Amino acid sequence: MFIAGFPAGAWGTNCYLVAPGPGEECVIVDPGHQAARGVEELVREHRLKPVAVVLTHGHIDHVASVVPVCGATGIPAWIHPEDRYMMADPEKALGRSLGTQLMGELTVGEPDDVRELTDGSVLELAGLRLTVDHAPGHTKGSVTFRTPGAEDLPPVLFSGDLLFAGSIGRTDLPGGDSEAIMNSLARVCLPLDDATVVLSGHGGQTTIGRERATNPYLRQAAGALGAPAVPRRGM
Repeated sequence: MFIAGFPAGAWGTNCYLVAPGPGEECVIVDPGHQAARGVEELVREHRLKPVAVVLTHGHIDHVASVVPVCGATGIPAWIHPEDRYMMADPEKALGRSLGTQLMGELTVGEPDDVRELTDGSVLELAGLRLTVDHAPGHTKGSVTFRTPGAEDLPPVLFSGDLLFAGSIGRTDLPGGDSEAIMNSLARVCLPLDDATVVLSGHGGQTTIGRERATNPYLRQAAGALGAPAVPRRGM
């Protein structure tokens, strides 16, 4: 499996392109603020053909480039129905104004083809199998995508803003729920193999084993700790 990624825009949101290999079809994960140019460069450099955009949640830092990316390539975007409204109304999703200057840099609205994700579904896209797990807490419609391991390659979890290296997504924005995110960590992350590579919405990569041993929030979800401080990662 081939994965290329880069942090984009004002919030440094990770956008990933995933394919069986260079020169093949690919899936784009979370093309956020100012990500369109980076997507174009990686597509050209690695001779990729995008076939779909998949979104871990609806916050503007993860979806701001969906319309230009989908429009340029004529591909669908997949999002959980609980977060779909955020593409057209990002300020409602944040409970505050983004500011006129910043809003001028964003593309608000839906692409022509929007498809809705369901918990436990398996997307067969670009020769890949992406299992969808609904993981509310950061937002009501947050999801993760995981790929199975193959031969000497470990499984991969695209965790969005559910799990970061050393932290988790914030829960103080509209739709956030601290109890729900702990339940999602326990249900979605804890059962995974320690070798699973975690590619999150912000920051560097990690593994489930590393986070199981060191992340206070994941340890809390496993019942090993009392409540740590409120996280402040993500949008």
